[in-house]
Amino acid sequence: MITHVVMFRFEDNSPEHLETVKRKLMALPSVISEIQHYEVGINVVQADRNYDMVLISKFNTLEDLQAYGVHPAHKEVLAYIRDTATSVAVVDYEG
Repeated sequence: MITHVVMFRFEDNSPEHLETVKRKLMALPSVISEIQHYEVGINVVQADRNYDMVLISKFNTLEDLQAYGVHPAHKEVLAYIRDTATSVAVVDYEG
């Protein structure tokens, strides 16, 4: 199992914007069959070092994660996030 963790920081971290991003991300499991687990959390503790949102997803294989990465629906959401995020941190691990 491969776990894909992504943390996002946004210029606009208003509840409305964060809910929009979350809604876009949460639509992906219904169209990308490789996703085995998918959760999106919005930060509840405001601190300078904290990120605004986290995505935790799981895939059976590295190939499934790679298929997710190039899926058109994922690329569309990714383009939106790239336009609005100020910082993104990613960790992919096996286990």
